[in-house]
Amino acid sequence: MATRARKASSFNVGGRRSNAIVLSVAQGFYTAAVAVDLTLTGLTGYQLAPDKALATLPFALITVGSAIATLFASLLMQRIGRRWGFVIGATTGAVGGLVSVVAILHSNFWLFCMGTAAVGIFQAFAQYYRLAAADSVAPQQKAKVISMVLAGGVAAAILGPALAAWSKNLFSTLFAGSYLMVFLLGVASVIVLACGFKDVEAEEIPAHEAAAARKLTTVFRQPISLAALANNVIGGVVMMFVMTAAPLAAVASKHSIDDGANIIQWHLVGMFAPSFVAGYLIKRYGMPSVLFAGILLSAACTFIATASSSLSAFYAALLCLGVGWNFMFVGGTALLASSHTPAERAKVQGVAELIRNISTAVAALVAGPILERFGWADLNLVNVPLLVVAAALTFSWVRSERTSGKASNNHDNPVSLKTE
Repeated sequence: MATRARKASSFNVGGRRSNAIVLSVAQGFYTAAVAVDLTLTGLTGYQLAPDKALATLPFALITVGSAIATLFASLLMQRIGRRWGFVIGATTGAVGGLVSVVAILHSNFWLFCMGTAAVGIFQAFAQYYRLAAADSVAPQQKAKVISMVLAGGVAAAILGPALAAWSKNLFSTLFAGSYLMVFLLGVASVIVLACGFKDVEAEEIPAHEAAAARKLTTVFRQPISLAALANNVIGGVVMMFVMTAAPLAAVASKHSIDDGANIIQWHLVGMFAPSFVAGYLIKRYGMPSVLFAGILLSAACTFIATASSSLSAFYAALLCLGVGWNFMFVGGTALLASSHTPAERAKVQGVAELIRNISTAVAALVAGPILERFGWADLNLVNVPLLVVAAALTFSWVRSERTSGKASNNHDNPVSLKTE
């Protein structure tokens, strides 16, 4: 019996290590697929839209589709396991890419909207890659494995827009070939997840812990939960709001379509490249320092964008935005993963991701009309009060940790585990 227990324990440890690698690769394929959509969907929507005010609707539907599917994805994976949930999500993304190809070839705007919404469902499942990795390790390792999974998107951040540009003329209709890449990357994700990911058996939740699971309102009233939501949600809203409008704003500022694609490419590098060091920075300088750095970098994007519409300003602003988002997202995810008990996990994570996705969907939906009516500079100024709120809630968490006697800047365990 003891030998069997040791073998099971060894399998779980090995499974978790290999899972982190598989999830990192899957993150890369997913990021490359979504990067194609992020790079071209605004421009494709403008090309197909019967009314140019609808140009950003297909882009927004990526986030809307994700928002609608988020809670369902969490509860489904609790029932059937994360492996098959991830496979279902990737399959839906592949189908969305194929639908988009057909829509572009037939100049069908509404069918194109269906294709991008399906990619949003892919996103709903893929956003749990980082949480699947975080849930399998000790508290002090959560930020490290979250960073490891997100780091899988670094090469994809470069590959995705490059694939979009290289394949845009594969068919006679502009951009149809680019969405074929979304299909192929979705298929690659299915293969990697189906063959490589293993559902590591979770520790059995004791009956008394299940019975003691708190109400969602109780969990989300905690300072750590509010700080997690502030950084995940506001960081995502600010990033999506600016990123959705950036290619259109660049073209409106007399820059080329290729310039618009390159701006998004370097933005994506900013989003994922810091993942190589974010875990180390949190351990070295503490969680609060990294979170506040992310907020300040996001604010820097606003000030650069309002100061100039030159190509270099677009590059600098979107790069700052990407790095700022990464710090807020990695830190906010680590806080979220430490804000609840295992018995509360599915509902808390599902609701938190639902809030984030609905918020970013709204940001993506309104970005186009606001850009059209008020312009690029005023659009960026909207983010300032949101970042002030994020800073205030993060500071409130830091203060609560110090008041309760916990070392919020403890480098060995920078995330509070308080579950009162």
